[in-house]
Amino acid sequence: MTTATTTTTSPAAAALPLLLLLLSAAAQLSWACPPAASQTAENNPRLQRAYVALQALRRRVTDDPKNLTGGWCGPDVCRYFGVYCAAAPDDPCAVTVAGLDLNHGDLAATLPDELGLLSDLAVLHLNSNRFSGTLPDTLPKLSLLHELDVSNNLLAGGFPEHILCLPNVKYVDIRFNNFCGEVPPAIFDKKIDALFLNDNHFDFELPANLGNSPASVIVLANIKLRGCIPSSVGRMAATLNELVVLNSGVRSCIPPEIGHLGGLTVLDVSNNQLQGTLPESMAWMRSLEQLDVARNELAGHIPAGICALPHLKNFTYSYNYFCGEPERCLHLRRVDDRQNCIAGRPDQRPADQCLAFLHRPPVHCDAHGCFAPPGHY
Repeated sequence: MTTATTTTTSPAAAALPLLLLLLSAAAQLSWACPPAASQTAENNPRLQRAYVALQALRRRVTDDPKNLTGGWCGPDVCRYFGVYCAAAPDDPCAVTVAGLDLNHGDLAATLPDELGLLSDLAVLHLNSNRFSGTLPDTLPKLSLLHELDVSNNLLAGGFPEHILCLPNVKYVDIRFNNFCGEVPPAIFDKKIDALFLNDNHFDFELPANLGNSPASVIVLANIKLRGCIPSSVGRMAATLNELVVLNSGVRSCIPPEIGHLGGLTVLDVSNNQLQGTLPESMAWMRSLEQLDVARNELAGHIPAGICALPHLKNFTYSYNYFCGEPERCLHLRRVDDRQNCIAGRPDQRPADQCLAFLHRPPVHCDAHGCFAPPGHY
């Protein structure tokens, strides 16, 4: 009698031919591709376009105290200071310029239209220089741009609306410039992770679609904001980690929907014209670590639930008109309750200031966080 023998092939053994085939294909591809080090503007069209763009930028430089662009000569653009090359996303055999980082260069220059030739650029970092003028009209050609940082420069003009045309941008930092005028509400509809607009001359109304933003960080400090903090702010609960709206002239109540921001760690709305009371719903903000509502016109009692938040380390509510605070607040790592109307606490407002404030007509807020006219609340 003959006994049949069954041979079982292991999954690893079965996958071996496929792995060998892939390795062989990769080896053939590597042989087919020219070495990255040999690719320059003389034999690579992408690098040729990058050469034109970078030389145009170099010609716009009027002062380079650190000599950062002094070595920007010759066709080997990947060796230029601040230029970073990588394989092109649509052609692994082609080397392209993927990043330009001239941060803290103290360069005095303007940005040429030829910048749009860097069509594979993913990172553009130009902060802490002396770039003036505006962002070029060709900016939308940077369709792969992921990070745009032109902060701390001398750029001017209206909001650079070309940013709205960048399909892949996630990080936008244009703070500390001289941009002015309106900020389009559409910026809050873009899938941006971090948005820094602070320290410009913007003057705009907080839009109702603010809550559409999926950002984790939004900074709107030291600009001029009109309107109210919209109730839509509560819709950012899934993503928002930091919200900074200090010294921006906001005149409204704090909407109760702000309590939905359970992942928020930093909230700074100091130095505004906020009125009313702190919403009890803020006790739901269980990730909050820093809360600053100083220098407003807030009143009433500090809700006990705020000072019981498990991660709260820093709570500043000085220079308001609060009349009571839970004992628990005084045991936080850092608390500032100066210049309020809290009996028995040191460094409070004079009694006549507190009495005058109490005799003001009471503030009523509508469902949107705005001040409601008498009889409309």
